[in-house]
Amino acid sequence: MDAQTQHTSPLIRRATAIDAGLLAELGARTFSETFAADNRPADMAAYLAASFSPARQAEELSDPRTTYLLAEIADKAAGYAMLRAGATVPACITGPLPVELARLYVGRDWLGRGVGAALMRACLDEARRNQHQTLWLGVWEHNQRAQAFYRQWDFREVGTHIFQLGSDAQTDLLLERAV
Repeated sequence: MDAQTQHTSPLIRRATAIDAGLLAELGARTFSETFAADNRPADMAAYLAASFSPARQAEELSDPRTTYLLAEIADKAAGYAMLRAGATVPACITGPLPVELARLYVGRDWLGRGVGAALMRACLDEARRNQHQTLWLGVWEHNQRAQAFYRQWDFREVGTHIFQLGSDAQTDLLLERAV
């Protein structure tokens, strides 16, 4: 990465159907970079196969309740976020008109360069545009880096739920904040 790219602000854009392959690759890569070291290979492989195929991404992109935002720097995908409206909302999420921040991942090479913050700002803007008043998410109880990031954005813990990673039932903290 050259010095110019290193200090460039990301361009955030809505993903479209033609981005299904890109999202499949980016999703699988960033999820692996984040969690592979702390999980069994078989569980990772099962989750990645179920969640990040081009067909699965195309299906999600075609759902009008789902919004994907891509962060690009110098025409390279640096990260992405996925908002999901109309999802089943856990009872502990009590804020009005909620929308789920289902995913927010940044490539390892881009961590600490403002990509996550740019994506979060774009997610909040998108939520406001769609008249949501609450943004909620689940974050793995062992992902301290992500928890610290969400605390900086005024998310507060309101409960827990189980996230199934292959055969491993893991505990996610549920967080919410006003939009």
